[in-house]
Formats: sequence, C-alpha cells, structure tokens
Amino acid sequence: MAILSNEEARKILEKVLSYSKADECIVSLSGSEGGNIRYARNTVSTSGKESNISLGVQSSFGKKSGVSTINEFDDASLQKVVQRSEELAQFAPDNPEFMPVLGPQQFDESMAFFESTANIDPAFRAQAAMNSIDPSRKEGLTSAGFLEHQSGFNAMMNSKGLFGYYKDSDVKFTVTVRTEDGTGSGWVTRDFNDVTLLDTARASQVAIDKAKMSKNAKAIEPGRYTVILEPAAAVDLLQNMMYSMGARQADEGRSFMSKQGGGTKKGEKIVDERVTIYSDPLNKLIPSSTWSGDGLPVRKRTWIENGVVKNLAYDRYWASQKNQEPVPGPGSFIMEGGNASLEDMIASTDRGILITRLWYIRAVDPQTLLYTGLTRDGTFYIENGKIQFPVKNFRFNESPIIMLNNLEAIGQQQRVDNCLIPPLKIRDFTFTSLSDAV
Repeated sequence: MAILSNEEARKILEKVLSYSKADECIVSLSGSEGGNIRYARNTVSTSGKESNISLGVQSSFGKKSGVSTINEFDDASLQKVVQRSEELAQFAPDNPEFMPVLGPQQFDESMAFFESTANIDPAFRAQAAMNSIDPSRKEGLTSAGFLEHQSGFNAMMNSKGLFGYYKDSDVKFTVTVRTEDGTGSGWVTRDFNDVTLLDTARASQVAIDKAKMSKNAKAIEPGRYTVILEPAAAVDLLQNMMYSMGARQADEGRSFMSKQGGGTKKGEKIVDERVTIYSDPLNKLIPSSTWSGDGLPVRKRTWIENGVVKNLAYDRYWASQKNQEPVPGPGSFIMEGGNASLEDMIASTDRGILITRLWYIRAVDPQTLLYTGLTRDGTFYIENGKIQFPVKNFRFNESPIIMLNNLEAIGQQQRVDNCLIPPLKIRDFTFTSLSDAV
C-alpha cells in the first residue's frame, strides 16, 4: 500500500531519525497511487495504474549536506540510506546559504484528499473515456483525450521535532475534438480533487461544439484587438506572473517586481484596481497542502489587492538576509471574479476575439513579463455582441501586467489547473502574425 496513514508514516520517520548521527537530519516520505486512460481516433490506446513510495534523507554536518533516497523499508535498508546521506555530506562543500532546520510548527489540516478519487478503478476510467468518445463518434468527429488521477500522502520529520503530514487527491481530464476534414478543433480541460464533480460527457460537449464552430476558419489581419480570454487561456499568463513573485529576484533586479534604482514594487499599484489575487490552501474548491517543502506553514495570503502588490515570497535564507518573515510562494491561487457570464461578456463586445486556450508560451523579457505564444483549438471573431465566424490562430506577444492594466471586464470564476480563474475581457491584446495550426 503506497498511501500510509499519519501514524504509519510517523513510525517510519521516527525509526529513520533514530539511526542518524548527523548534526541535523530531515526525513521525507511520500507515496501515491494513480491511474490513467488515453484515447485517440475515438479508440482507447493505453490504460494503466502506478503505485510509488519513496523516502529521502538529508543529513547535515555544519553547512555540509548530503541527500540519499530509497524505496525499501526494512531496517537494514533504512540504516543504509541514512549512512549514505551522511557519507555524501562529508564530501560536500559548505553551503553558504545553509539554513538550520525548523523546530515544531502548527499546520492546519489539509482538505485535499477525497476517497472518491482514491477509489477510481479501471471500470470507472473506461466508462469516463466512453462517455467522451461516444458523443464525438455520433457527431462524426474524432476525439483524443487523457484522464489521469492520483491520490497520495507527504510526510516529513526532522531532528528538532518538526512533523508534517497531509494527504491529497486529484483527477485531470483533457480532450481535443477534431472535424473529419481537420479544419475544426475544440478542446476542454477539467480538474478536481473530488472525482464526483467530473462529468466527461458534459465537458466533452464543450470541445465538440467548439470543433464544429471552428471549421473552415477565416484569416484576418493580426494587430491589437479586444479579446475575451476563457479561464483556460487566462490561467497560463497569470501563472507566469504569480510564480514570479519571489522577493529575491525582485531585490536583485531580475524580475518585473524590481524597481529601477533598487528595491521592489511591494506596496505599489501595478495593475487595474479590480484585480485581487490570493492563495488559500483551505479553499474548498482548490484545497492544497498546508505546509511547504521546508516545513513552513502555508496559510491564506493576499498577493495583489485592488491592483496593489501586498506580498512577495521569501524563502528562509533570503528572509534572514532582509530581516523579513519567510513567506512560501503560492502553489495555486485565486483571482476574484465578477458576476458576468461568458455569454454576457460576448454580448457586451462590439468587435473582438474569443480565445479558448493558449499554448507553446515562451518568455521574451522576464523584467516586463513579456511572453509569446499561440492561440489554439477554437478562436472566434465577435461583432455586435455575437460570435460571427471562426478565425485562424494567431501568434501573440503580451505581458500579463500590460494585460491586467487593459482590463475591461471580469467574469465568473472557474477552476482550471488547480486555480480559480475568471474569463477576462482585455483591450489592445497584441497579435503579431497568423498561424496555420488549428
């Protein structure tokens, strides 16, 4: 069994620490069980299950550290992995940024594990795939999709008495639907901690409708357009912003949070005042771990409030250098939404483009957060409040900072990629060229 209880994990970690002769020792233990099913051309191609459990030991003597891992749990193997980490530490150079281990911490209990997801079996996966394939087949369309799920635990203990444990589960589903002539393509993604919220037939209908609507797309001139980014499109650019909120990069002049002449933009307004983004591991729609990899508690934190930067992420070393409290970065995040539906946003648009998703995104300039990439799987021209026709895909050059300063409207939140993201209506979004990909 790859998923151990709190008590089972604690017993193993205590045993491993009893073998340690190091000045400090950190032991981590994790396990997971999961499965997947993949299909293409309306036919299941692969399906499988995996189960993994592993233990890691970090031993430190002074500022020298060594790490060793193992997946055997008899006493001799546990003694061996500790000994190996201690031997490696003796050969390591001093780490100038070494931080001593933390003492005991108080962690909230995670809500990210659901038995429903842990109990997924091959019959469920097969039915979920067929619920997606059958509607496509009946419409004369071709579907290709992937469903994967995992349930697991993470635990850690150190030589100063810190102990953390949490369980989580998640399921993710994506499907691409194409027309027989290959000119139309639709796509959808769904992810949940609780699989009872997943309806692959309903989700697939979104991709089916997009595929039929996007057939025989027309080319229009690239340029600056008002766009409506569906949540799956918006999340890619927003993640690139939120996962770049590190204080060290800002202090060292390497990020969009760096001020000219030194310092950071903490406390400054950088985007539209309607933008508020926060993280919360206890949010019922996107629950996550309540502690970070180095043993810091993770709690609800606001990063941007009414357009103003409220917090930056500090690792323990950089916090010690800057006399700040350490702040773990966001693992997932929530952007506050509005009341408008996607249909309302389309109806309010005189002339614009609806974007289903973005892909192949690459950084151009980290200090302005400028990115380039392509639209894909359903791009549509809007005029007089209605979708008029599909358009060929574009290459874009855009920064989420500029994008959030050109904000016209915010819609209702949707979970996507373990975040809560609303559709966004943006003016002057920059398209630089056309793409022949559908």
